[in-house]
Amino acid sequence: MSIYDNSTFPTFLLTGVPGLEWAHAWISIPFCCLYFTALSGNTLILFIVLTEPSLHEPMYYFLSMLSTTDIGLCISTLVTVLGILWVNAREISFNACLLQMFFIHLFTFMESSVLLAMAFDRFVAISNPLRYATILTHERIAQIGLAVITRGTVILTPLVLLLKRLSFCHSHVLHHSYCFHPDVMKLSCSDTKINSAFGLTAIISTAGVDSFFILLSYVLIIHSVLNIASPEERKKAFSTCISHITAVAIFYIPLISLSFVHRFGKHAPPFVPTLIANVYLLIPPVMNPIIYSVKTKQIQKAVFKLVCSKRTYI
Repeated sequence: MSIYDNSTFPTFLLTGVPGLEWAHAWISIPFCCLYFTALSGNTLILFIVLTEPSLHEPMYYFLSMLSTTDIGLCISTLVTVLGILWVNAREISFNACLLQMFFIHLFTFMESSVLLAMAFDRFVAISNPLRYATILTHERIAQIGLAVITRGTVILTPLVLLLKRLSFCHSHVLHHSYCFHPDVMKLSCSDTKINSAFGLTAIISTAGVDSFFILLSYVLIIHSVLNIASPEERKKAFSTCISHITAVAIFYIPLISLSFVHRFGKHAPPFVPTLIANVYLLIPPVMNPIIYSVKTKQIQKAVFKLVCSKRTYI
């Protein structure tokens, strides 16, 4: 049966790297390295934070949340991306596509929310250090984590369910190696104004709102730091924010670029959306553990302690 016969619940065809299908086996090598780096790095961060008592502080709890979302994001795309590159497994059912889409966007929205929580953490630590432990208690951190999951789920559930009302009677070829909401929506022959409006609202109410409050947090942080008399203390306060600022940049820049390409890049070469889409999903999970390991002495000490204990055991 042709994949075009069922217009309501079709089977979609995913796309690897347009024009470079002959080199998919070679392209899979760097992709495997990126996935391995992301999964191993974030798992290590998560393990260290959970097992090292000295890291049982709000900042590191939020870092473990970031690592969890990065692991989820990698797992959500790993099967389809490597399936295409290794064995050209391009077909994906409608329901499987919706499920993958849900988790990709869920972990993306969760990462945005966690970055906002980390900005709030830095603001409290710098502007009100004496009340830091009483403001960000274990109970409050758990509530923030629950709110992050609930917010993403509540926003995404109707976004994904609205796709079920659409008919797909044209091409069923997606432009990425995973299911992405704007990509699936474009293939519909039904009216997608509601879907488009809801998708834009979801982006604005998550990444848009989060980025605004992250920016506001840093305006307040800068104001607090400038009120510190000692130059050394100002430098120390700013240095605690470098890792987070870098993590925010590598998350939001590809996200904004991908959104612009999908909405305004109709005449861009086919490989451009593919390249940005893979950067958008892989670079933050790969870079976040590296950034925090390099810039955070407590993480370095914990890793060194873990390595030394393993060597002693051997």
